[in-house]
Amino acid sequence: MKKLTTSELREMYLRFFSEKGHSIIPSASLIPENDPTVLFTTAGMHPLVPYLLGEKHPEGTRLTDVQKCVRTGDIDEVGDSSHLTYFEMLGNWSLGDYFKKEAIAWSWEFLTSDKWLGILKDRLYFTCFAGDENAPRDEEAYECWLSQGVSPDHIFFLDKKHNWWGPAGMTGPCGPDTEMFFDTGKEKCSPECNPSCSCGKYLEIWNDVFMQYNKTAEGTYELLEKPNVDTGMGLERTVAVLQGAGSVYEIDTLSKILETISHHATISYTESDESIRAYRIVADHMRTATFMIGDPKGVLPSNVDQGYILRRIIRRAIRWSLRIGMPENTLSKISETVIDLYKDFYPEIGEKRDYITEQISLEEQRFQSTIKLGMREFDKLMRKFQYVQCERIIDGKAAFRLYDTFGFPIEFTEELARENDIAVDIAGFHAAFEEHQKKSQAGAEQRFKGGLADSGELTTRLHTATHLLQAALRSVLGPEVAQKGSNITSERLRFDFSFPRKMTREELDSVEQLVNEFIAKDYEVTCEEMTVEEAKEAGAIGLFESRYGARVKVYTMGAVSKEICGGPHAARTGELGKFKIKKEEASSAGVRRIKAVLE
Repeated sequence: MKKLTTSELREMYLRFFSEKGHSIIPSASLIPENDPTVLFTTAGMHPLVPYLLGEKHPEGTRLTDVQKCVRTGDIDEVGDSSHLTYFEMLGNWSLGDYFKKEAIAWSWEFLTSDKWLGILKDRLYFTCFAGDENAPRDEEAYECWLSQGVSPDHIFFLDKKHNWWGPAGMTGPCGPDTEMFFDTGKEKCSPECNPSCSCGKYLEIWNDVFMQYNKTAEGTYELLEKPNVDTGMGLERTVAVLQGAGSVYEIDTLSKILETISHHATISYTESDESIRAYRIVADHMRTATFMIGDPKGVLPSNVDQGYILRRIIRRAIRWSLRIGMPENTLSKISETVIDLYKDFYPEIGEKRDYITEQISLEEQRFQSTIKLGMREFDKLMRKFQYVQCERIIDGKAAFRLYDTFGFPIEFTEELARENDIAVDIAGFHAAFEEHQKKSQAGAEQRFKGGLADSGELTTRLHTATHLLQAALRSVLGPEVAQKGSNITSERLRFDFSFPRKMTREELDSVEQLVNEFIAKDYEVTCEEMTVEEAKEAGAIGLFESRYGARVKVYTMGAVSKEICGGPHAARTGELGKFKIKKEEASSAGVRRIKAVLE
């Protein structure tokens, strides 16, 4: 088995699939484009959903990539041997091209061949879908593994919970999968021990998803006309196997981040189980925060959507850094190590070094000024339970006060309470939140999460209008204006852009008038495919071009707008109707927001 570094495994994986006829495409943004169901890119398949549903990809039908991902559903598990909020997925994709036979054969070759990873064959185990009312037992995948020489007792059939890959959001392409596990050498937890156990004997390192179905909004499963293959190999987990590391935090990159933390902490990494957990949480969260802020779509700490998650992650890192004696305002030093480790493969974070560290320092300063007072307030609540016989629950108003006055995200309060065996009245918190701030809907599950709500005619018109809005803003305010995000439904558009101050009434009127002039000229909306370099030479705005690959789609509207984009568009600007700005407001530091409609 080869002992590879993180960089070496990335390079080897991409080279292997390039030799198999795959085009190498770059990682997409951590912020999903045109997906209203999730806040972050949570899997390698996420940015490719339109192509998995049949849209033609500029780079062909065989693709391979390394995708940045963020998942926060298991944030309470971070600090153990395997859970991370930020991670990288190595992927290869068949868009209606090859299927199970080839995907499984190549997975086996890459894992076991001496030319590639050279993992001993008897250390590998596999699972296949057992079948249910939606899809049959996956005998085809089972037979493909047998044809590679895998022993039948190394293959297990598991249910949908374990061997079915759902869509990136609530709907979309999905299907059965086959998963690959490395035997860590631990003893079996029982005679029935298998890869579905959480005992740690089997570590999942790769997943081949066979997308044969599309899950509809009604919850039904339709067969796709052309099935696809979506695979994902966890970079950190696989490197841990190759390096013989006891956890993902011992691999070459994360261990260097832990080393930087040790230079600033007064408590050593190995002093206790709690110190080990604290080091790991700080390392993971600062790596995640660095990539969020340094993303091409740049997230900033705020009280809504992605900014809320970022703020929670940074503030959680602050709390755990205090437990190991790190001085105030040193988290940016950890971020600098992250940048140095990853900037060669992800140059965007190197280019934004000063900006990233500045934003982390600002958020740390904001929270440091209140956390001590907040912790004292929390301790008062805990003393009440110690001396007064009452139900061990923090009421909603007290939880909201910690949030509103001291900046504690509700999850932060829940975590502190859980450590003290106390419950939190979440329903009461949300009631207090809604009463205090009517305009903000409580809970991420109630919010619209960025991009396009759908690809219907009205939403498509408003999406087209955002191109004209950006052109008008750049004309009125200057070329430094850049898109920072959008949120579009069939009823209205919301457009975020970089600008340091509130717009004047005259500026807003000029922008609105200019957009309507563009609409009245009834420009044809044309689309051309070209390379990124050709697009830039043609003068296209390429704010988010990294997600597309070497070839991109460029939409042009007369001489006023030329943008790299992947969403749906109207045929002509004259179809849009009358453009009306409803509101202009601050979104975050240095970012303004316009809400507008088409009448």
